Amino acid sequence: MKMSTKGRYAVMAMVDIGENANGKPVSLAEIADRQDISQEYLEQLFGKLRRAGLVTSARGPGGGYVLARDAADINMSEVILAVDEELRITRCDGSAIDGCVKGTRCCAHDLWSSMGRQMMGFLDSITLEDVVSKRNLALAASIKQTKDRHIRPLA
Repeated sequence: MKMSTKGRYAVMAMVDIGENANGKPVSLAEIADRQDISQEYLEQLFGKLRRAGLVTSARGPGGGYVLARDAADINMSEVILAVDEELRITRCDGSAIDGCVKGTRCCAHDLWSSMGRQMMGFLDSITLEDVVSKRNLALAASIKQTKDRHIRPLA
């Protein structure tokens, strides 16, 4: 799987806003300091997040960024896609076979493509509020419980 720092940092910054906004804008300098991310890099990401309608900016003293929508209405897949991040599992571009293996699909192409769709489906089901509230940990536990119920030891 390939996810560049753009996707990871965008998620971290959005979670930081969710945790620290408390009804007021959060500055990029504060996010940069807390998350150890370059402020210049955050400026590039926040331009994309703003254009995607995920954050709005407030100028002037005490300015910064706030969520454009309620955290419960922002899916983590939206954050990743807003910064042009693509979860790539296959070697090809996913829409064609060019570049996979000598111009043909590799032997595991369908497996990797399906896995990528599952991952995006998972990210689409997780909201920013889930992550801020640490509910994603409960979700992981429920997935494990479901899996354990379906795997029975042989008698």
